[in-house]
Amino acid sequence: MEQKKVKDASVLKAAWLIALVTIASKFMGFVRDMVVANFYGATLVSDAYFYALQIPSLAIIILGGVGGPFHSAVVAVFSKLIPDFDSKPDETVNKLYNTFLTVSFLFFAFCSILGFFFADKIMGIIISAGSPELVALASAHFKIMSPIILIGGIIGIYYGLLICHKQYILPNLSPMILSIVVVIVISLVHNDKTGIVLAGATTLGAICQLIVQFPKIRQIGYRIKPNLDIFNNSQFKNICELLFPAILSSTIGQISIYIDMFFASTLKEGAWTSVVFANRIFQFPVGILVTAFLVPLFPIFSRLAGDGDTDSIKTYFNKGVGVLFFAGMPMIILILLLAKDGISLVFERGAFDNNAVIMVAEALCYLSFSILPYVFRDSITRVYYAYNDSKTPFIIAMSSIALKAFLNWLLILQLDMGIAGITLSTSFVTLFNATFLGVFISKKIRLDYKSLFKNFFKMCVAGSITFIICWLIGAGFDKIQLPKYIFEAAKIVIIIFCCLGIYTTLNLLLKMDYAKELFNRIKSYKT
Repeated sequence: MEQKKVKDASVLKAAWLIALVTIASKFMGFVRDMVVANFYGATLVSDAYFYALQIPSLAIIILGGVGGPFHSAVVAVFSKLIPDFDSKPDETVNKLYNTFLTVSFLFFAFCSILGFFFADKIMGIIISAGSPELVALASAHFKIMSPIILIGGIIGIYYGLLICHKQYILPNLSPMILSIVVVIVISLVHNDKTGIVLAGATTLGAICQLIVQFPKIRQIGYRIKPNLDIFNNSQFKNICELLFPAILSSTIGQISIYIDMFFASTLKEGAWTSVVFANRIFQFPVGILVTAFLVPLFPIFSRLAGDGDTDSIKTYFNKGVGVLFFAGMPMIILILLLAKDGISLVFERGAFDNNAVIMVAEALCYLSFSILPYVFRDSITRVYYAYNDSKTPFIIAMSSIALKAFLNWLLILQLDMGIAGITLSTSFVTLFNATFLGVFISKKIRLDYKSLFKNFFKMCVAGSITFIICWLIGAGFDKIQLPKYIFEAAKIVIIIFCCLGIYTTLNLLLKMDYAKELFNRIKSYKT
């Protein structure tokens, strides 16, 4: 029992540390988006850049980022080979690292070369409904950013190794490097009418993001000695068995984004930029939450699965998801009430006008409904990976493609919902994935859903009452005459404080477990 308390404290401490670091990194990403919005707005140039960025971002964020397939496969396999988190890698572990690194380098280098030489055809397929000017500009951007495809997988390997050795700060802080480089470069060049400078700055930032990882990897004890020892290597086989379905699963998820890109290209100029900005804003709070709690929990899941300790997995899963639900509910409320005011306050300047504000706010509000299924899906996927099962998430993700296409067709072309149809369909698909992942996990482990959803019901009651009260407060505040930015800032601060205060109080009155635990922890810190 004492050991469990120590482990709980360790996870909580790591979660707070990762949260703080991720907040800093996400904040810098937010600044980057503000600068990009200021210089490029929601226009054809910004659409071209974000269309072209989608494949490189698949490599550096989805495949190679924290929580991506490369990071997950490395943690799942290497955490079982290293005796404890503080151990140096032995010769066997180093050899496995070099095999994985060599194979990944060769594969992604090949993909980068293909991307460069076939940029026109790739962009022509992805945005086939777009204008020739849009396709040509997106192709030029993609050629410049094609090296990021090579960089992404390598970053993912480094992230996984660092997490295995309890080095939580660097993996979560290094994305800040890319943002800083982009902000500096495009701020120095004021007349980038085509976005070529922006694309170049993004590639340079990714290179810098990779470089900062390397010294810490060497310090831990990993040395580069390329080899292709891929045959009769059981551990490399384990990595591949996890990695390939996970990559396919992420790629399948990316296909859903390409479906969105196609439908967005049929809408008005700036539509895809609006969807991208809505996703970026969405990822700011949600990404912090998911990263903070799941990064330290994932190696623990893997070790507990290896030990056959199912009871502890159930306990940690319920606590992790319960806390994420508890924090996610007020996020939905605040987005629904404050999206337009917040986006206007932060982004409405330069080329980013009121029309762009309305488009992004609309996309964000419908996307907010995916917050709770999103955190559940990402949490339970880690349990699948802990049991070396990435096939089930892949199959479920693949089955959602047809649903995504159908919902986009229905909501955009038939019901004429426009941009809102894209993000609402995303919310439905996320719920679909979360539901089926939750059902099929019973083949691995029977999770304690009863207590989890009992607390979730209390959160829903508290959240509904909170939304109504805060909406009334906001409606009353709208009648006050103040200068635009002062009004928006004051309204945001007041609604946030009211929302958090009312929501937390109601959960305490309803005796919701996670609110009580939070209150007791705060109380113990004071004493």
